[in-house]
Amino acid sequence: MYIMKKILYKLLILSMVVGAVSCQDMESVNTDPNNPAGVPSNMVMAGAEKKIMDYVYDNWFSGRQSLVYSQYWCQRNYTEEDRYQIRESVNNNYFNQLYTCQANLTKVIKLNSDPATALAMAKYGNNKNQIAAAKILKTWLYQVMTDTWGSIPYTEASKLDEGIYYPKYDDQTEIYKAMIKELTDAAAMIDVKEKAFLGGDRIFDGDALKWKKFANSLKCRLAIHVSKVDPNWKNYIAEALANGVFESNKDNAVYTYSKTAPEQCNFYRGYFEDMRNDFTISRPFMDILKGQTDTLNAKSHPWAGVQDPRLPIYTTSPDSIGMPLGIPSSSVESGMRTAAPNWKKNPPLCLNADFSVPLMTYAELQFILSEYNGFSVKEYKDGVRASIEYWSGLNGTTVGDAQMNTYIAAVSNNVNAEKVALQKYIDLYMNGTEAWVEYRRTGYPVQLLKPNEISCISGGETLKFTTLSETKGDLISRVKYPTNESTLNKEAFDAAVSKLQDKTNNYYSKMFWDVRTSTNQHPANK
Repeated sequence: MYIMKKILYKLLILSMVVGAVSCQDMESVNTDPNNPAGVPSNMVMAGAEKKIMDYVYDNWFSGRQSLVYSQYWCQRNYTEEDRYQIRESVNNNYFNQLYTCQANLTKVIKLNSDPATALAMAKYGNNKNQIAAAKILKTWLYQVMTDTWGSIPYTEASKLDEGIYYPKYDDQTEIYKAMIKELTDAAAMIDVKEKAFLGGDRIFDGDALKWKKFANSLKCRLAIHVSKVDPNWKNYIAEALANGVFESNKDNAVYTYSKTAPEQCNFYRGYFEDMRNDFTISRPFMDILKGQTDTLNAKSHPWAGVQDPRLPIYTTSPDSIGMPLGIPSSSVESGMRTAAPNWKKNPPLCLNADFSVPLMTYAELQFILSEYNGFSVKEYKDGVRASIEYWSGLNGTTVGDAQMNTYIAAVSNNVNAEKVALQKYIDLYMNGTEAWVEYRRTGYPVQLLKPNEISCISGGETLKFTTLSETKGDLISRVKYPTNESTLNKEAFDAAVSKLQDKTNNYYSKMFWDVRTSTNQHPANK
């Protein structure tokens, strides 16, 4: 029964997927007779949401990439990805699959805007609201994609039906401008008195007002990303605030999985269906949560000695030592694995089958607003409180008011750029892509290990974080373009690579919003 249910589910999702890959030679593609033209738009949206979450929040794109790059996790056995050796087959697959997800969202927009189908689709939600929600989620996904690879196909992507088989790579600066405009336009077209979707929406259950708040909050995120390079960033945030943003944790954009197969979270499935035991909390993140200084690398902690109340929520065995990060697989010893939490035997919250993966939260917004207001204390404290309240109780560990107030008081002396960035980093746990963005944008947390810093001392031997790809002495700046693009979309690929540092497809070319220098840890906002 389980196998049959799983097969039927996959067939349903497959029937909703638009078989479109942005950078593939599609000149000889035939019409798929198994792709019905009359699929309800709310079901296309449901399939798109799940497919996006399954790919972004899984044990590869997140587990072996962004959660490792942001040093929340590291691997217990095979550490090559921790050290920036990326598998080309995986990179090719995710680039293609995420564009397929974009095509599905484009399908929702077209079904609700084409006069031939719009009237029929209105049965599943207000047409304009459906279009707006699809545009908002598209923007969220494009942000993940452009902040992973850099300049990518945007304006010409998902246009196979218009005869565009080889889409150009848009400059990331232009993609950001377009994304901010897309969010502004999407929020403006929403009618909050009407539902966005009548069923199928697992993020906001069709609530148009929450989709609008998400659009404006996401606009604030994009604005803070470009705050070092775009003098209009404060205007973007002011516009978003005037139009309505998240007001509490009730507005959080999260996708909640189910305990019922095949609807479980992919983190869970990686451990308990694929029967793997690859990951655990990293030592740098464990030290941050424990309030421990990194004596091996002479790094301070802004509130040394203060343990974070989220520690027993984020990981089981909170008294243990995190896994050394970035050491060769041959240097990993059984004692290191024993000293780190064994998540297979004692699963933490993120390995629950029905884990809620966060797209964006009210707490993140408060940290953005603190920076917007010159690193203000009020929004900083509101962010810390909102984060603890969000995570509290999700795994049975509840943080009481007294404990919360004591902690907030302890971490709120002399609020500055570093403290805001560090608390934001702690809150962004499991949202590895955004935490990775924030490190590249601000240089914080300084507690994260850089290449050639000491990871641990074992048996009298000093083991350092060593990389398998050149990153110019810092954390990885981007993921290389997939090799398939060099043959399937060669002209556009070559043009994009020519604009990278050293005119090579490398891991160290910075995003346009990353203007850090070795002597300027957190550049001033414009």
